[in-house]
Formats: sequence, structure tokens, C-alpha cells
Amino acid sequence: MERIYLDHAATSPVHPKVAEEMSSFMTNTYGNPSSIHSFGRESRRLLDDARAFIAKSIGAKPNELIFTSGGTEADNLAIIGAVMGNKHKGNHIITTKIEHHAVLHTCQYLEQEGFHVTYLDVNEKGLISLEQLSAELTDQTILVTIMYGNNEIGSIQPIHEIAKILADHPAVFHTDAVQAIGAVQIDVQEMNVDLLSMSAHKINGPKGTGFLYAKQGIRLSPLSFGGEQELKRRAGTENVPGIIGMQKALELADLGREEKAEVYQDYKRTMLSIFNEEGIGYEVNGEMESALPHVLNVYFKGTNVEQLLVNLDLSGVAASSGSACTAGSIDPSHVLLAMFGKESERTKASIRFSFGLGNTIEEIEKAANETARIVKRLTTR
Repeated sequence: MERIYLDHAATSPVHPKVAEEMSSFMTNTYGNPSSIHSFGRESRRLLDDARAFIAKSIGAKPNELIFTSGGTEADNLAIIGAVMGNKHKGNHIITTKIEHHAVLHTCQYLEQEGFHVTYLDVNEKGLISLEQLSAELTDQTILVTIMYGNNEIGSIQPIHEIAKILADHPAVFHTDAVQAIGAVQIDVQEMNVDLLSMSAHKINGPKGTGFLYAKQGIRLSPLSFGGEQELKRRAGTENVPGIIGMQKALELADLGREEKAEVYQDYKRTMLSIFNEEGIGYEVNGEMESALPHVLNVYFKGTNVEQLLVNLDLSGVAASSGSACTAGSIDPSHVLLAMFGKESERTKASIRFSFGLGNTIEEIEKAANETARIVKRLTTR
């Protein structure tokens, strides 16, 4: 049976060129970058080169990057680090109801520690209200953390407008860009953010590798202690092979980004066209065009998400109900709950298709036809 992978927003296959780059490093250059001998110096040189390249790719300075084990650690370091580093200024955090759980659960932890958290509402397109954000800001607000692009529905928040609102406010501005990097152009200077999180495995890089951009001058308390790596901001020997792989993945992601985005938009249109031709009841959650190009979230009327996923998997199509961190759970999507309310059937019958390396238009057509066949069978019982 042909298997079709349409869950790239959960994780993506490692690009062959990334694997080749990492393999060459692991077999030939294995020194600890903190060691002073020639083996260590060679690892340090490659690490410094990767740091300079990655920083330049997002408009940052090399010393503004903190390498982490991925997006979750980057989010935790950004949020807890900024809050603990600035708690003398206030105790209020602002986020949204549709953040990744790496952000939401971290904010909930800080609530238990005595901090006050405001969770902004979103509309049916998955977008916050700038007016509500402005109204919730107080002189106690020390951190605003709002994701760039949503991992379940692809909605893109008005990051530039948020930055303008915060321009005259002392609060630190963090954005989780894990799902956006590689899909859209990221320039931290133009965005005017203070902190930005990234994970390599979303862009055909290795798992267990990511980074946090921390603007120079931002107070950030470390979460781990030991050595003096990452300018004393994140202890532990750097994952140099993973960082080398992340560098290559970012380099490849930059090539033909706009062309790939148009291909993925075409995949979306193709799927929906087939759904229309087959006459099944569906609605798109969020927006089609002004969203992350590789994410398509669809509500299929009269079905339920567990049946859909099981039947799709049996037919060889890998899709998702949303965040991979809730895999195995049949709880309604917190993103769709925030958008449509707990009474909406959308929260129980929506599927995320996400596209990436290796997908073809033929696969998309087959997956769409299989989906239509399954939906028809489930709704005619």
C-alpha cells in the first residue's frame, strides 16, 4: 500500500543533504567545542560558522542566538527566563488561547508560581484583537508571548502591529515562530521582537535541535546550570551535529521559498476542488490565502476526528487532528474551542493536512479522493 505523509506540521523528514552534512561531521569532527585542543577548536569553528549563518538568516547577531534542544525548550527559556529576569518590574503575562502547549503549559506553571496571565481571545479566523491586547496591557505587564503562525490552522498573527503597540511599553515581546520559519521570511529586526523560538525538525532538519533568538540587552534568567556554554545562558555541551544539520536545513528552506509556498497553496486548492466534486460537506477552519501555506485544517460535517484519523491511516494517509503533542488524545482541539466555542461540532470533526518535502500533486489528489470516500461512508451509515 502506498503511504502518503501529510503531517509535516508535526514533524518533517530529514532532507538527504542535511543527513549527509550531519553524517560527515559525526564521523570526522567529534571534539567538544569547549575543549582547547585541535579537535575541540575544529568543532568550535564549525559551531561558530553555523551560529553566524543562522543569525544572518533571521537578521540577528551571532551572540543573540541560544542553541536549545528544540522549540519547547526555546519557548520555556523565553517565557520563564524573561519573567524571572524581569519579575522586579511586574507579575503580568499576556498570551493567547491558541498557543502551542509549550507556551500554554509554561504560562500555567507560572500562574502556580503567583504570576497573573491573561489569555487573549481569537475570532473565527484564529486572530487576536489588537484592541483587546492594548486594553489588557498594564504597568505590571512584563511579557507578551504571541505565536507567529498557528500549528493547527495556520493563522498568522499581526506581529508587526503587536510590536508597534509594545514599542512604548517595557514588556518583553516573544513569538513562537516554530511553524513559521521556513514557510515565510523571518527578520527579527523588521519584526521588532525581543525573543523568537525555532525548531529544526519542522523544516527537514534533525529532531532535538532548535534555538532562541534573544535580543541583545534582554534580561533572561537561565533554566539550566553547569558549564558556561551559550554565554552562560544555557549550560551543556552544544549538539554540534544537530546545529550543523539545522544550518543546512535553513539554507535549503530559503531556496525557492516563494515557489514552494505557491505549490502548497495549489495543493490546498486541489484538495478542496476534489471535495467539491465529490459533494461532501466540509468547511475550512481559518483562512486559505493569508495563512501559513503548508497548513490546511478542514471540518467534515457529520464525522468525528477519531474515525477520520483511523480510517485515513488504514488507507495509507497520515494526517492529524492538530498538535502532535496531543497525539492519542481525543480531547477537542483547544485552538478550535477558542475559535468556535465548546458547542461547535468543528472541535470534534476537523482534520489538519500539512504539506512538505516529498509530496506530489498525485499524492494530494489520491489523499483527497480517499478522504472524500471515507467521509461519504461515515456520513451515510
